[in-house]
Parts: sequence; C-alpha cells; structure tokens
Amino acid sequence: MTTRPDFHRFHNGTKAPLQFAVAEYEARLADLRKRMVALGVDAAVLTSMHNVSYYSGFTYCAFGRPYAVVVTATECVTLSAGIDAGQPWRRSWCDNITYTDWQRDNFWRAALSVAGSGKVVGYESDHLSLLQMEKLRGFLSPSKTVDLYETTMVQRMHKSAAEIELIRAGAAVADVGGYAVRDAVKAGVREIDVAMAGRDAMELEIAKRFPDAEYRDTWIWFQSGLNTDGAHNPVTARILERGDILSLNTFPMISGYYTALERTMFVETVDDASLGYWEANIGAHELGMSLLKPGASCAEVTAGVNAFFAERDLLQHRTFGYGHSFGVLSHYYGREAGLELREDIGTVLEPGMVISMEPMLTIPDGTPGAGGYREHDILIITEDGAENITGYPYGPDFNVVT
Repeated sequence: MTTRPDFHRFHNGTKAPLQFAVAEYEARLADLRKRMVALGVDAAVLTSMHNVSYYSGFTYCAFGRPYAVVVTATECVTLSAGIDAGQPWRRSWCDNITYTDWQRDNFWRAALSVAGSGKVVGYESDHLSLLQMEKLRGFLSPSKTVDLYETTMVQRMHKSAAEIELIRAGAAVADVGGYAVRDAVKAGVREIDVAMAGRDAMELEIAKRFPDAEYRDTWIWFQSGLNTDGAHNPVTARILERGDILSLNTFPMISGYYTALERTMFVETVDDASLGYWEANIGAHELGMSLLKPGASCAEVTAGVNAFFAERDLLQHRTFGYGHSFGVLSHYYGREAGLELREDIGTVLEPGMVISMEPMLTIPDGTPGAGGYREHDILIITEDGAENITGYPYGPDFNVVT
C-alpha cells in the first residue's frame, strides 16, 4: 500500500553553490535569533519571499502556495511545496521539508513539526494573510504571537560586505542593459523591441558574472511618449517617433537581489520646454545625491529636494518619494519601507545602507514638455558620505539619442 505522508524530506541530489557563503547565512541567522530572544519569541515562521530568501538562500515561486523558513533556537528549515521537488533543498543552505498536497493544510502540519505547539510564535504582519494567520493559530496553538516585520526589516536594511559586493555587480549589470537600450533606440522601432534588447544583454551579463546562479525575473520597463507618465507603466508595442520622451528602466535580478538604472531620454531631439523640465529634474537629482550621507534622516533629505522643486514651482509635479533601499526585493516582493525617502520616514542613514536617489516629475499630456522625467542612481552610505555605484551617464549630452 502506498504511503501518503503529510510532509517529508526530499533531499534530492547535492546542494547547489549559493550566492553567499554559509558563514553569511549563519551570521544572518545569529542576528535573527538575538532579535527573537529580545522579543521572547520561541519560533519564527517567516513566510515572505524576501525573508525566506534572506535567511535561507532559497527564493521561492509561490503560484498560490504557502512557503516559509521556520527558525527556532536550534533549527532553521525551509518549507516548500511538492511541486518544487528537491530544488528548494538544493537552494537552501539549511534543512528543508517538502509538504504534500494529499490533504489540505499540510504546510501547517509541516510548520508544526518544527515550531512546536504552544510556543511564542513570530510572524510577518506585512505578509501573512488573515486566512493564513487563523491557520497559524489553529495548527500551532501559540501561547502568544509576535510581529517580526519591523525587526527583520531593520536587519535587512544594514548590508553586509558580501551583499554590497553583489549590489555593486547588479548596478554594473543594469548599466549594461542601459547601453543596450540606448543602442536599440531609433525612430520606427517599438518599445517592446528596445526592452528585449536590454533584457537580453543583462541576462547574458548575469550568466557571465554568476555561472552558478539561477536566472529569472530580470526585466525592463522601457516607455515612450504618454507611456512615460508613470514609473511602473508596462512596456507596449508603441512605435518610437522623433522627439519622443523616453524612460529607460533596467532591472537585473540576481539571486533575489534587485538593482536598477533609470534615465530620461529623447529620440533625436528635445524641445525647449522638455529640456527645462529635464534639467530641473537633474538639478533635484544632483542635490538629492549630495544630501545622502550618514546622520541625515530620510525626511530631511526629502525636505531638501522638496524645497528645490518648490522654489521652481514644480513640487506639484512630483510623482512619488525620492528613493528606497536595495537588497532582497523586486517588483512583486520585498520592501524595506523604513528606508524610503519620504516625509513620514524618520530613519537616519548609516554606513552600510544602500539607497537610491530617483526624483520624478510628471507633466500632464497636452502641456508643453509633457511626459515623465526620471533619473535614478544607487548609492552606498559610507562613513563620511555616499558612493555612487551607477555608471551610466544622465542628461541631454548623452541621452538625446541620434
């Protein structure tokens, strides 16, 4: 008779080389355990893609299924669905349990086997749904639940030397995509054709630099004309025309780590009204980068750039906050919300943090100079300032593409 277990260990093959050394993951786990002790947490059930990736090395693909890394004082175990077979174990530096789909909620039975019953359980309020929270309570019967969202976010905001090395490489890959995009720009081609050229160049560069990695999720948003009004507008099949404003956005993904390059461009020529807005946004960009230094708060940096735009009667055209952190995040998971350049964020910049400067102005359609103007560089906060690791040039001298 065939046995149908609720969960099992399917350690298929041999462990794969991960992006970071085991010592890097062990250091992250040791820090997490200190935080758990300080909060009185016996078991952390971390379900977000960013935290699973950060603490285990495994970046999951949910497709509607739950995943987790469960951490106790003695264990660190990833929980993955049977559809992934042995890959989650190979890509976790730690242990892995595969749960089966022969009955509903085997995920939580697997979690119980590691976390235990009646314990103080940590979870992530920014990720765990109300439905799954009820199942956590029902299956684990915790004596208490503690939100670990903020403390894990604070941990991730401070990058290790190994993370900074990876982020540097990602910024260089983003530049490669930028140059490929520029080479593909000309009147008569489609947005999608330009985007594919840049994406292909980045994926080839990632494979060259990281031959042991898994490759997925690298992408480009390349927008033109009206489609530049939003920073995250999808690519279309619109055909580029002479005089079009363009928005270049390259996003390489390496082992769950996101980096970015974003630039304003024009096809062949730029009119005076557009040039005025573009130069104003560049001025804000340069000012903002000069304000990124240890001891400055996110709110103070934001106030400085706001004042620059207000003096020029442009603040009403600001589209969003002026920057955010980098690390384990992407367009569909992760966010270190405590390190964003906004009025309501009081976080003080410290050495080892990585943050972008990316002001954007959107001028409404039908107005002279209409379109979205955006520049984006990545900076590492140092002991006495900030290091810009983005190399692709900004401004009209290079980005009016003829």
